[in-house]
Amino acid sequence: MKNGVMLITYPDSLGSNLSDLEAILSKHFSKALTSLHILPFFSSSGDRGFAPYTYEQVDPAFGTWEDIDNLAKTYDLMFDYMINHISAQSPLLRNYLAEGPDSPNKDYFIDYEAFWGGEPTEEQILKIYKRKPKDPYTTVTFSNGEQKKLWCTFSEEQIDLNVQTELGVTFLESNLVNLAKHGAKFIRLDAFAYAIKKKESDCFFVEPETWYLLARCRRAVREYGADVLPEIHEHYSIQLKLSSNSYPVYDFALPMLMLNALYFHQTQYLKNWFAICPRNQHTTLDTHDGIGIVDVYGLLPDEEIEATKEHLYAYGANVKRIYNSETYNNLDIYQINCTYYSALGENDRAYLLARAVQFFSPGIPQIYYVGMLAGSNDLELLEETKEGRNINRHYYTKEEVDEAVQRPVVVALRLLMELRSSHPAFDGIFEMEEPTDEEHLIITWEHRGRTITLTADFKTYSFTIHEGEHTLMRL
Repeated sequence: MKNGVMLITYPDSLGSNLSDLEAILSKHFSKALTSLHILPFFSSSGDRGFAPYTYEQVDPAFGTWEDIDNLAKTYDLMFDYMINHISAQSPLLRNYLAEGPDSPNKDYFIDYEAFWGGEPTEEQILKIYKRKPKDPYTTVTFSNGEQKKLWCTFSEEQIDLNVQTELGVTFLESNLVNLAKHGAKFIRLDAFAYAIKKKESDCFFVEPETWYLLARCRRAVREYGADVLPEIHEHYSIQLKLSSNSYPVYDFALPMLMLNALYFHQTQYLKNWFAICPRNQHTTLDTHDGIGIVDVYGLLPDEEIEATKEHLYAYGANVKRIYNSETYNNLDIYQINCTYYSALGENDRAYLLARAVQFFSPGIPQIYYVGMLAGSNDLELLEETKEGRNINRHYYTKEEVDEAVQRPVVVALRLLMELRSSHPAFDGIFEMEEPTDEEHLIITWEHRGRTITLTADFKTYSFTIHEGEHTLMRL
């Protein structure tokens, strides 16, 4: 994958469809982006695309495979594969329910009671790693009226798939190959750590079975020039473990570490992470989900995590605790729903400094479409849907994008993106200097005699980017 800035976007968030997306990016960001992560563009019954019916075709509301192919001519592409589940309305499940519980299709799914050998004990249930306060099953009804519990980790529209049967693995591999054939350079394995279920375990990143599954996924797409990116929100040690086994990973720790550094004008925790973080990572400040908390346990002391959360609610623009509660259908205690621009109080200088540091961090930088336009919390969409995560999922019309790109903060951000996507030094070696105080950060990249250096001040929110004696950018 090209070593430049990757955009994360829904197929209908910049304009109404994939054709609009291509036109908008061509008009405004042609020099700023090298890669594109298109969030699920398949027909789906829920969770903004993350409950797909099938991976065979593009949702007609978004376009066709031809639209995907057109984007692939300009950008390296990343697609999603929901390895843990499929839609409750999918043909796969519908066929199973129509044929009855003895159908061969039963091996696509996990019979909850058969898995446990009856009803699980309270101790077994408590041991399962869950993000929401519900037992991981839903009850389905067959055409003959018989009912059965099927494993269901997330919403009732997302029925877990069994990747521990040959039928389930064959289904997995055929879908991955199909995505790779359609031009995916990376396939993001959504909720990967939940895929393996095992009795008397927490059913999260179960070893060694998870490693076997990951290797099989990689083998399936390798001959098509693609790779897999496992998506896991948990303790940073898992990312280090994956990276040490040569798998690319996400840097989900950076968002909270950056907020802590900017809020309290201190860089010691951020510097420590840069010293030990994987080099084969994809960095983030914002995604389609919330700002991760669990990812920084052990990197920030507990008191610093609490102080950062408290400051976000006090200092952030239009963000309240209630937005991360049952009232707004959000029970995930490990994330905070807020745009990154609003989390920084819509302070342009702080926001641009955060992006500058991200772009100089080890790895390939990803920027979410709302973040690319320095978007504020969408309270109207939040209240209309009562979905906490929709606060950071605004639908931009073409006209809104045309207006947003004229704002000084977006103009400056686009220049930063263009620099990160074009300067050859970022193909080289990352080095971090040790200033005498905790308010400054100095990072240099060097490759074949070309160097680029960022000097950042976390007290004044100012920074300078220079190559030798030549200043490339100053804020």
